[in-house]
This record gives sequence, structure tokens and C-alpha cells, in this order.
Amino acid sequence: MELRHIRYFLTVAEEGSFTRAAEKLCIAQPPLSRQIRDLEEELGTKLFVRKSRGLALTESGVRFQQYARRIKQLSDQSVEDISKMQDGLTGRLYLATVEGHAPELFANWISDFKKKYPLVEYEVWNGNSDDVIKRVHSGLNEVGVITFPFDEEGLEGRLIYTEPWVAIIPKGHPLAKGKSDSIELKKLAPYELIIPSRRSRRKEIENWFAPLGCEPKIICRIAHMLNAYELTAKGVGIAIYPASAAKYVGEDVVIKKIAKPNVTARYAIVRSAERDLSKVAEEFWNMVNTN
Repeated sequence: MELRHIRYFLTVAEEGSFTRAAEKLCIAQPPLSRQIRDLEEELGTKLFVRKSRGLALTESGVRFQQYARRIKQLSDQSVEDISKMQDGLTGRLYLATVEGHAPELFANWISDFKKKYPLVEYEVWNGNSDDVIKRVHSGLNEVGVITFPFDEEGLEGRLIYTEPWVAIIPKGHPLAKGKSDSIELKKLAPYELIIPSRRSRRKEIENWFAPLGCEPKIICRIAHMLNAYELTAKGVGIAIYPASAAKYVGEDVVIKKIAKPNVTARYAIVRSAERDLSKVAEEFWNMVNTN
């Protein structure tokens, strides 16, 4: 298997047609079809099936597409790193982050890094901690920021920031009244809650309520903070998110720190423990971890 097979396969998968893929690749269709057949023979399985409106990936094709994308990205990344070394530190940083305070952390780090290495480019991906961890493990992103808890197997990381959890309450809600900027956890127990979508997050929040002898009434799990805010503003429920979420909400909600118990969101910067970083990512990692 050669890199051209990867490129040809990804183009055919994207276009859904040998004809359109051949045009995009500037080659004739018969050689392209032959290259795909050779790839299928090497893999021992069909990657495409013909449909009424073109080509579709088989189950094996869908799986191979995931690997092919990783291979192409790593190939492109290595070419950038090596071919531009003579111009000083250049290349592209592939970063992944959760919401909350993490985007501000990355903004500060990138700002400092850019002053020292102005030729570096950046790709920043956003998702929940489980998604970030998967992308770091797979090599799609080299450095990530996630929230605890996480399985440290295969990862290298350290704690970089903590902040309180808060309740985001609709302005007209009974719990929104009063001048106190905090609210006891037990007062949230009777109400429907909106929480982050990460699997381990639900268990964590359930553990907060366990000493109270009750379970939280979770009505919705949301991947992105802005969606949680919109639902809260419409009175669907009370959202529980890290305190930095307050930056992104409007005046139609009230923010109160969760107290008794005082609970905190902890952020970690992580990399794969099983894969070397590119030169530019190594410099970025060292800068962050020496500050």
C-alpha cells in the first residue's frame, strides 16, 4: 500500500464517483479504478458498493476511511515539519480542547507561542473530554486539554487549572431570587437539570447528591455550553457547568456557585504517552509545562 492509494481512496469516498474523483485527481478513470481494485485485493475486502446514485462505502470501507484520514494527516504533518525546518520552527499545531476555561488557556498559550514562533499555524478542535482523549490517542491531535476524571493509561498529563461548578438558573426561577452568589446543592435536588454530555460527568454529579439521599433529576445532557444556555434561558431546566460558562451567557439567567459541598472542575493538559510529538508540538508542550 502506498500513500497514493490512500489519497485515491479518500477522494473516491468523498466524491462518491470514480468519474468525479478522476477529474479531481487529474487522472484517467480506468487507472483510478484499477488502483482501488488493487487496494481492495491487498486488504482482502470490498471498500465500495455501487448504488443508484453512485458509490457508497461498505462497512469495511467506513472503518478503513478512519485509518486513511489519520495516515494522510500524519503524512502531511511530517512533510510540513521536515521540509520547513530550514526556515526556523514552522508547521501546524493540532490541538483539541473542551469548553469551560480551556479555550482561554489555549488562547493565552497560542498568543505567547506566536510571539516566539510567528510562522506556526494552528488547528484547534473542540469537543467533550472523551472525544479529545480519543483524538489524542489516535494522533489526530497532539496536545489536548480535558477535564478530570480520566484514565491515565496511554496518556501523559498534569493538572493546570481548577474552577468552581455553578448553577445556571432561568431568571424567573424561584432559585434565582436572593442576593447570594452561591446555592447549596440540596436546593437543586427537586429541579430538572441540564449537564455536560460526558459519560463520567453524570456519575460525578450523581455522587454529589448521594450524601443527600437523592438522585439528580437529569433531563438533558449537552455537548456544548451555548446549547445548555439556550435551553436554560427558555426555562427547560437548570444547567450545571464550570464557572467560566458565565462568560457566554446573557442577562436572562442567573449564575450561582454550587456550595455545600464545594465542587470544582479540574483541567489537565494531555498528550499521548505512546507517540512522539512533532517538533512544533514538543516546543509548545515544553512552553506550557515550564510556565
